[in-house]
Amino acid sequence: MTEAHNNQAPKIKIRGLSKAFGDKVVLDGVDMDIFPGESFLVIGGSGSGKSVLLKCILGLLHPDAGSIEVDGEEVVGARGEDLDRIRRKFGMLFQNSALFDSLPVWENVAFGLIQGQRKPREEARAIALEKLAAVGLNEDVGNLTPAELSGGMRKRVGLARAIATEPEIIFFDEPTTGLDPIMGDVIDRLIVKCVKQLGATALSITHDMASARRISDRTAMLYHGQIIWVGNTATIDNSGNPYVDQFINGRAEGPIEMQVRAL
Repeated sequence: MTEAHNNQAPKIKIRGLSKAFGDKVVLDGVDMDIFPGESFLVIGGSGSGKSVLLKCILGLLHPDAGSIEVDGEEVVGARGEDLDRIRRKFGMLFQNSALFDSLPVWENVAFGLIQGQRKPREEARAIALEKLAAVGLNEDVGNLTPAELSGGMRKRVGLARAIATEPEIIFFDEPTTGLDPIMGDVIDRLIVKCVKQLGATALSITHDMASARRISDRTAMLYHGQIIWVGNTATIDNSGNPYVDQFINGRAEGPIEMQVRAL
């Protein structure tokens, strides 16, 4: 997992990351390198630890053991101004878009600019409208409320907000959840375009394999809290790993046991 990547230092370097909730071990010694400018993907079933991994990197959860470095700076244990400075490098597209219902669309997009960067409202609004245009939404949409948007439009607004501060690292949490296949493809293409234009590093988590193939350069699979395979996404069909093979083909039979209770 620590292969040389043109001798670049990792943008995000994770070593020995562990997290348990009571008796349930969710992450069990995860090692991972994500390099500058690459789109890295973590796949795995529900409850495999994908979201917990993301929350640990974001500093929302404190791991029980291990190290997370962003540009060589330790996230685990960072507090106050140090943590804020690291987080300013981040953009995030949440699974359900997580828009503020009480704010118009443009203000949702500009939230990090106004609250985090203290930009004047007019300047923040101009940037917000520019980012909305980048995801194919016109100026009129900026004045709507989130309640007036379709699922696909909400996701676009969420993406516009994720890129508004021009972050160095963007996190995508199940970016196509709740979308039909065509809108899922549209969102994936927008993600790829926006990440490329920013020159950002991307980390996505998903169990949508069609989306996974479209948005990522490299993929890692989490199973029982451990990385059991990592490689180029283009080679995932020939991984030689029975767990990966079962997961990406959506087969009920295989080494992954689904927790299903009899009715």
